[in-house]
Amino acid sequence: MTGHDLIAGIVVIQLAAPAFALAAIGVPALLGRPLGERGTAGLVGAGFAAGFLAAVVLLAVLALRGFRPEIVHVATLFSVGHHEAALHLVADALSVPYVCFSSGLCWLVNAFARKYLHREPGFTRFFILLALFGTGMNLLVLADSIDVLFAGWECVGISSALLIGFFHERGNAVRAALRAFTTYRICDVGILAASVVVHRAVGSGDFERLFGIHWPHGTSLVSAATATVVSLLLVFAALGKTAQLPFSGWLPRAMEGPTPSSAIFYGALSIHAGGYVLLRCGPLLDQAPAARAALILIGAGTALHAALVGRVQTDLKSVLAYASMTQASLILVEIGLGWRVIPLVHVVGHAIVRSLQILRSPSALHDRHELEAALGGHPGPAGQWPVTALPAAWQHALYRVALDRGYEEMVVSRLVVRPVLRLLDRAAAAESRWIAWLGGESLGGRR
Repeated sequence: MTGHDLIAGIVVIQLAAPAFALAAIGVPALLGRPLGERGTAGLVGAGFAAGFLAAVVLLAVLALRGFRPEIVHVATLFSVGHHEAALHLVADALSVPYVCFSSGLCWLVNAFARKYLHREPGFTRFFILLALFGTGMNLLVLADSIDVLFAGWECVGISSALLIGFFHERGNAVRAALRAFTTYRICDVGILAASVVVHRAVGSGDFERLFGIHWPHGTSLVSAATATVVSLLLVFAALGKTAQLPFSGWLPRAMEGPTPSSAIFYGALSIHAGGYVLLRCGPLLDQAPAARAALILIGAGTALHAALVGRVQTDLKSVLAYASMTQASLILVEIGLGWRVIPLVHVVGHAIVRSLQILRSPSALHDRHELEAALGGHPGPAGQWPVTALPAAWQHALYRVALDRGYEEMVVSRLVVRPVLRLLDRAAAAESRWIAWLGGESLGGRR
């Protein structure tokens, strides 16, 4: 067995292990004979554990090789002329460390959810969606083409939306899920359009044809115009997953889902999926200063917005949601500045810390209440935010802006949502009149 065959086998295990767990618990559930809680959680945990251990072994192997990238060809989906779509995976200095901590965090959340959701009616459904998310996340991270990346991106999006609406008997959860799903679908157009542009430019979605040597030393192999178009489309796609302005309204509402899914999605992995895609396509951003400038401006603006609004939240999970938004925004700024290793370290560190905080949040609330009772009242703040040094009038104005979440939702609703709905209503009315005319009716009745 050659070194390439060994690495290829380990890479396939990282993807196949959670996928097998998904099938093992999903098929019996579809047949109306779901497994018990112990079997369900055990199979999903084994899948994530196998993926994590395989990733750790691969990380050691790559380190001994100086992190020289290895491309794994799994299959060619179709080929038409000089256009082809192939299932290519990559093991390099970006994908392997990322899949290590993503599989490890999924394994941890699986263990936590096993007790947290004990005797919950949707127990099996949660673990099916968690396994789907883990499979999609590993597919996204290991992808060596924009086509495979898009498939993983969609698995992450649909599992995220369904877990936000996990408690479907609650109206707020369903509305929050629909809002997140709508935001995802709007921004997903960016990756889909970028895929079309890439195929048109190089005849394939393979990253190797876009920037040659893999991360972090790649160089764009396409024209500056193509790099700019693709980069801007990817930035637009990333805005939805990372909850950047003007698409940030869905993130605090996403906390309607169970605490374990909030930890793994909006504290750790899903919130950073857009940043990972931009890191992977860094060579294109290097040749697209307009996209980098947009990334820096939007990221900095969202960081300020989230830091301000997060200060006035009254529940712990909303505070953590805006804290995650702030850090995700700063990571995008770092990517826009042309940094590569620092954003990766930032992602890993923030994901681990934020997951722990969200998983700990129910216990933290209980501990805080006990502390308040022991102290005989509400404990004072440990420190003061610099805004307290501003004049009182400014503080009041900032407080009102923060309470209204920066007026973001009002502006988007009035300037975007309502005009689009009116346009769709008019289009529907025009379609009805056209169908009536084709059916032999006039505006006043039958001809």
